[in-house]
Amino acid sequence: MAGFSLSLPKRWQSASVWALYAVGLMPAASGFYLGATGALGPDPVKTFELFLGLWTIRFLLATLFVSPLRELGGWNLLRYRRALGLLTFYYALMHFLVYMVLDQALFLPAVVADVAKRPFIMFGMAGLVMLTALAVTSNNLSIRRMGRNWIWLHRLVYIIAACGAVHFALSTKVLSLEQYVYITLIIAMILYRSWRPIMMQRRKRARRAATVGAAG
Repeated sequence: MAGFSLSLPKRWQSASVWALYAVGLMPAASGFYLGATGALGPDPVKTFELFLGLWTIRFLLATLFVSPLRELGGWNLLRYRRALGLLTFYYALMHFLVYMVLDQALFLPAVVADVAKRPFIMFGMAGLVMLTALAVTSNNLSIRRMGRNWIWLHRLVYIIAACGAVHFALSTKVLSLEQYVYITLIIAMILYRSWRPIMMQRRKRARRAATVGAAG
């Protein structure tokens, strides 16, 4: 299969990644501005909190889609996967900080009471803890030092996706069409990861058979 890659000149490749960071953080900056100017409605804290959570899900999905796009469609966007993963972490962290600082005013008894009333919050917190581990090790030094352990650690992204789906699905009383779409896509990505080893094995057998046939 012929692959598709963004064939930018080498000197622009790094710049394109930094451009992704800049563009990716623009929604957060816009949301903060709207909140500061009183344009987020009667409950700006809750609106901003949900807004950041929504963008967390979007960047998580974009991160998960990099591998299927490459393996099924030949679109090679691996250069941007680390940036997309880190943007996921940044938005999840901002979502958490808005909840802790602006919503709960760092009052731990209120947080505990809220978690007891809405246990799905724990799924979000668990996802953030795992995302933090991935963010801290998203650098070339960690890849060299950890070896194959780095690969196993970063497969946590699928558990994070499952936690995010539960947290996202239960965060509102009524699911919107957009929520249904995102949750369905997350489930599809998790199922794809389960099916991927079978697909790769089939491809290996097909290549081996083609090699034998050509030699014959």
